[in-house]
Amino acid sequence: MSYLGYVFPSAAAIRPYVEKPRTGPTSRFCADLSKRLHCHVAAGYPERLGDEEEPTPTCATGDDGVPIVSVGANSAVLYGPDGNFIGNYRKTCLYKTDVTWAHPGTGFTTYELPHPLHTMTMGICMDLNAEPPDEMEDATYELARHCVEKNANVLLLLNAWLDSKEELDILKDWHTLNYWAARLRPLWERREDVEDEGSDNGSEDSDYDAEYRSEEEEASSEMGEALKKPILHGHPGQETIVIICNRCGEENGELFAGTSAVFSMIRGSGRPKLLHAMDRQTEDVAIWEI
Repeated sequence: MSYLGYVFPSAAAIRPYVEKPRTGPTSRFCADLSKRLHCHVAAGYPERLGDEEEPTPTCATGDDGVPIVSVGANSAVLYGPDGNFIGNYRKTCLYKTDVTWAHPGTGFTTYELPHPLHTMTMGICMDLNAEPPDEMEDATYELARHCVEKNANVLLLLNAWLDSKEELDILKDWHTLNYWAARLRPLWERREDVEDEGSDNGSEDSDYDAEYRSEEEEASSEMGEALKKPILHGHPGQETIVIICNRCGEENGELFAGTSAVFSMIRGSGRPKLLHAMDRQTEDVAIWEI
């Protein structure tokens, strides 16, 4: 969440900061910035539930053992180049930090936007994972399947993903980059009848491709048998640009992975292509040409 951070221990801790869409400080900031820069702007924020919404019990309980009810939703707002409100999305798959206060969304959202974005799907962090993964074997790649079904040209993810703490001396969190790519497998997995075009590309991401293929072929322990399940494919050659904006730094003892990245994922290509990535601890504004 852009203004507040993410690690709130309880509903009581975040309650004073929940805000309304369109009129809250995050929405006003996005509206002003998008109009000033003539671009689309999205940002995460804690959304206050509407007056007509019934608060639901969370999985957390108070000192008296009574379940705590939700006080808001982990949401993202999207504004267009003229400062107009386009939409509001609520995170569907909640992380343990969310479930103490947040009301889950009802499903993924896709927007039809002007050229060059066209069809854009928006997600938040844990939406990359099935919810709950142990009970939804047929929905292992929920978000990626949604992108395929909607023919999404762009997938935008607003993340507060924790650092893998693997090889902390390396500037980028490659373990996390590999995991993100694996969770979006339907967007790039090879089909037997699709030739792997452009495999000898010699670009700066070649080492990453080789590293990823090795992990994929070994079916890494964190993904296990899920990587081998049949999945939904789109039209061969169709591309989805995946933009992942991830939190960096520390908050309340939690270390975030940073490593914000842009991928090109082409149906049937057999590999995700990493176009750009920031470092673990880089907090900056980056302008990348796709």
